[in-house]
Amino acid sequence: MDDILSQQAMKIILFAGDARVNCKNALIAVEKNDFEVAKTEMKVAKTNITEAHKIQTKAIQSEMGEERNSPDHSLLFTHAQDTLMTIYSEINLANHLIKIAEGIDERLTLLEK
Repeated sequence: MDDILSQQAMKIILFAGDARVNCKNALIAVEKNDFEVAKTEMKVAKTNITEAHKIQTKAIQSEMGEERNSPDHSLLFTHAQDTLMTIYSEINLANHLIKIAEGIDERLTLLEK
């Protein structure tokens, strides 16, 4: 694996990892009924996961183009892609959980009135 692909893989892992931390922080905020913090964290998670996805797309495009004549298999890049997809799923699930928690909170607020 060449140095550029290694660097791309590490950037994907780092951005995706940051997105996971943001997602976790959002869920912790939901536990405290702080939906504004949760939404802010999810926006940052989306930014981070989008950056990771851009790097992945660029790497795939370069492999398909003339920049790389003989692509090597890279376990690190495979791990990066796996990390990216897993955290995408976590973000999607967290977004749904936040909506559910907000709905429950709204209902409880109405009942308390």
